[in-house]
Amino acid sequence: MAASSKDVNTRLTFRRFKDDDSKYRSLGEDIFNEDHSHKCPTYVHRTPPCQGSCPSGQDIRGWLDIVRGIEKPPEDISMQEYAFRRSTDANPFPSMMGRVCPAPCEEGCNRRQVEEFVGINSVEQYIGDSAKTSGFSFDNSADMSGKNIAIVGGGPAGLAAAYQLRRKGHASVIFDDHEELGGMFKYGIPGYRTPRTFLNHEIQRILDMGGIEVKLNTRVGQDVSMESIENDYDAVIWAIGCKTGRPIPVKNAEAPNCVSGVDFLEAFNKGDMQVTAKHVVCVGGGDTSIDVVSVARRLGAAATLTSLFARNEMTASEHEVQDALREGVNIQDGVMPLEVIHGDDGRAIGLKMCQCNMVDDRPEPVEGTEYVIDCDLIVSAIGQTGDLEGLESLDNGKGLIDADAFFRVPGHEGHFVAGDIVRPHLLTTAIGHASICADSIDSYLSDKAFIKRPKVDVHHFSLPNKLHESALAPDEFTHDGDERGTDSSNYAIHNFEDRSDKEIISSDRLFLGHFEYTERLKRDDNVPDTEHVLGHFEDRIVPLSEEQAITEASRCMSCGMCFECDNCVIYCPQDAVFRVRKDKKTMGRYVDTDYSRCIGCHICADVCPTGYIDMAMGDH
Repeated sequence: MAASSKDVNTRLTFRRFKDDDSKYRSLGEDIFNEDHSHKCPTYVHRTPPCQGSCPSGQDIRGWLDIVRGIEKPPEDISMQEYAFRRSTDANPFPSMMGRVCPAPCEEGCNRRQVEEFVGINSVEQYIGDSAKTSGFSFDNSADMSGKNIAIVGGGPAGLAAAYQLRRKGHASVIFDDHEELGGMFKYGIPGYRTPRTFLNHEIQRILDMGGIEVKLNTRVGQDVSMESIENDYDAVIWAIGCKTGRPIPVKNAEAPNCVSGVDFLEAFNKGDMQVTAKHVVCVGGGDTSIDVVSVARRLGAAATLTSLFARNEMTASEHEVQDALREGVNIQDGVMPLEVIHGDDGRAIGLKMCQCNMVDDRPEPVEGTEYVIDCDLIVSAIGQTGDLEGLESLDNGKGLIDADAFFRVPGHEGHFVAGDIVRPHLLTTAIGHASICADSIDSYLSDKAFIKRPKVDVHHFSLPNKLHESALAPDEFTHDGDERGTDSSNYAIHNFEDRSDKEIISSDRLFLGHFEYTERLKRDDNVPDTEHVLGHFEDRIVPLSEEQAITEASRCMSCGMCFECDNCVIYCPQDAVFRVRKDKKTMGRYVDTDYSRCIGCHICADVCPTGYIDMAMGDH
């Protein structure tokens, strides 16, 4: 059973039946239905929904299986380093993303059908923090191509693009108009969420690869012309982000103490902020607005956050909302601003509000509910757009840059784009853009055809690569002799199909009865309460220990990939399914089938917890 009777009665996520179930189904009837299929098992690799939900396309199942000890690293590599290398294949910032990513991967996790999602972020932070402690570096062994790419913007997208390009052997020059690299990581998020010691280390680790030049305090389109960039480099990546905040669309919003959320946070992070406000009001409801009011509380101001939407519909992460409430932030939801109230000196002294209803995603005021929030600083965190001054030819009319499926800029040969300037979204989305952008530039520089991206466009586990790594690679194929009966030959990978680039495996393909109720191991936090928030700028998240990281990673159900539970071996009535020899074993090659014994009963497929077995070989 997936849960004890106590869990069934007390755990809200447990469901005995699905919607529309109207007939009692016996597990025995499902499994023991004899030889009607006329098919034998094959092993099919699919993508788990955590990876399918990850905008940067990380092989999440892969590094969770490494941490838990299912996938073994080569003899000369530790578990921590092997997990670090698998994680950073897609995303070079595990320490940062383990702290600040809102984790859409956890929303997609199939474990939610048993009790609660796997704490993916917490294990990722463990990998990233361990990498810093151990001094792991990135592989820079790729031969240099002689090509040089201009990357405009040194934030998450620009740095990730430089990293991926260097792995392919291409040099780059990063132009950024700040004094330091980091972009949104450093200037848009307060340091207690992205601790600078870890952030600076992860940035420096990219630069240490070599072949990456940095030009700071340099604005392309102003200090350097767009034409010179085009002439001096083999390709250009625009990764300039969106750092122009939208003002509140109400009367009298133009006042010296009405600022955008991005300007507020950048001033704070640069140390330029002159703290005089006693009551800060932030209009928003997303993560940026949470950062604004949390910073205001740490600086000693009263802070109010207003949102058009009800609290449970705000776009900010739920745990960020709860942290803000603990810190003493006043959250007013379901309300809309009407007018900024000015004093005699032209400065804002209040914000007129009213209750509202959302109709077709637009707020409609509720008459008779008007009121005023007295304040001396109003911050707008209702959206951002790009600053394209000097780069007007790239502007699509909305303050953004258009991109095609390969992240090329239409109408601009050799120009590519990544990050928020394409569409403001998550940090992990910008990093995912950068990876695809680097692939496209590699094709462009090599005069290769641009091939359609796969349906499931993420970084996948590769059984052929694993076999090579484990010294189990197939023999070289030759055309000598009769090529029939390849099951006895060693020049092919038998009984395996890779559908990971086409399919995401859903929970209904798993045998959920295998998994016992196991409570998620949560990280401790360091969130101050109202009395202790003043001047509290310490890291808010306490990392997992190695033992805790292994324990939490072990909750991963390894959807779409064998995790060596032995169910298929134990339950096969014909002893047709067997473990491969120890010297032939590796990830994805733990069991095999003797087809002379198999009767097609498909018990193995029914009891496979991970959905790795399909009854797919034989008559149709």
